[in-house]
Amino acid sequence: MDNINLNHIIDQVVKDKGIDRDVLVEALEAAVLSAANKKYRNTRDLEAHFNDELGEVEVFEFVTVVEDVENSYQEIDLGEAREIDPDVEVNDSLGMKLDASNFSRIAAQTAKQVIIQKVREAEREGVFNEFKDRLGELVNGIVRRYERGDLIIDLGRTEALLPHREQVPRENYRQGDRVRAYISDVRTATKGPQVILSRTHEGLIAELFRLEVPEMAEGLVEIKAVAREPGSRAKIAVVSHDPDIDPIGACVGMRGSRVQNVVSELRGEKIDIISWTPDIARFACAALAPADVTRVYVDNEEESLEIIVPDDQLSLAIGKKGQNVRLAARLAGWKIDIMSETRAAEAELDELTSTGEDAADEAAEAAAPTLTRDLPAKEAIALVQEAADVETLQIWIGGESRVTVLRASEARQEELAAVETSEVVAEDVEAAVDDDEAAVEGDED
Repeated sequence: MDNINLNHIIDQVVKDKGIDRDVLVEALEAAVLSAANKKYRNTRDLEAHFNDELGEVEVFEFVTVVEDVENSYQEIDLGEAREIDPDVEVNDSLGMKLDASNFSRIAAQTAKQVIIQKVREAEREGVFNEFKDRLGELVNGIVRRYERGDLIIDLGRTEALLPHREQVPRENYRQGDRVRAYISDVRTATKGPQVILSRTHEGLIAELFRLEVPEMAEGLVEIKAVAREPGSRAKIAVVSHDPDIDPIGACVGMRGSRVQNVVSELRGEKIDIISWTPDIARFACAALAPADVTRVYVDNEEESLEIIVPDDQLSLAIGKKGQNVRLAARLAGWKIDIMSETRAAEAELDELTSTGEDAADEAAEAAAPTLTRDLPAKEAIALVQEAADVETLQIWIGGESRVTVLRASEARQEELAAVETSEVVAEDVEAAVDDDEAAVEGDED
């Protein structure tokens, strides 16, 4: 091994595989040291260093200088040590270069394995570092094979995975077909980095439009939101940052060429392009196109919209299996309830009727007599003591069974009866006085 200049090999591997030279040198040193320790069964204190001038890995054995040797593998007699280095003293550490020929074959095999491993690790790290910064980009690849429904796509430097759940249901591929997909994730796995692709991601449409529409690449037109049901229909909301540019027209292109290119890439998926506005009501109405809208009720707290449409527009607004309103709600990010004008009128009438009934119930409840049986005992007794007449008191204590309340009621009845009696006596006395006065006046006449 010491007859081979490793500099040429190292430089070639660094050039071809893009591995850092220091990493490769450290790997070689570790490989040779491992082989040497294995040769001497880890009984000696060894170190391995790469000699750049000679292009080889040198192995040194270190021993401690002592007067009396107890461990011949790690200690050396002072006299013997001074034959090697005259200036050495007791307790000094003396390094001696070993002949690597005894373990050069093992070292070479180990070094080869380590280099291969380091190359693989470097390639994996390079792939991971490359693709982790490309999340959200479109890539082109070639279908290599199917694995349990998942597609393995060759991207050149690595193979990517297009999982079954990320494939559009009606799209079929054969080995050798070219595929354009969206990088949705990059993971580290036991076998190396794994690039996950998607054909169903909403970002796929956004990236396809950025490729087709120069105004988007320049930042003059922006995609604000995307809602999609892969393979069937999609809605995108766009806004222009230049008053002279129509965002919808820019996306559609001359005679629909731009949007048609996107539709072709998506295998016929229909795309609705909508002008974005910060007014949620207007934006929701636009998102429900082609249906017309009569009225919109906005609930900012619940982030919900109640949209009224003409009767003949209801099915159009809802769409096939609710697709149109579902996409519109996802595009706006608000909950949307759609109602026909007839149904809305019925709902308003029901609300008015129920409101009238509630008001009547409240009025009836307010007019209903107060009953002590519905009150706690203390409140019932206090109420009884406020009764102004016996008839009212009798009504209040209807159905009352509590002794304390009934006693308070009897006491109040007696009080009211006494008051009535005194009032009657006073009236009789007053009447008698009036009669006497009248009689006196008659005698005088």
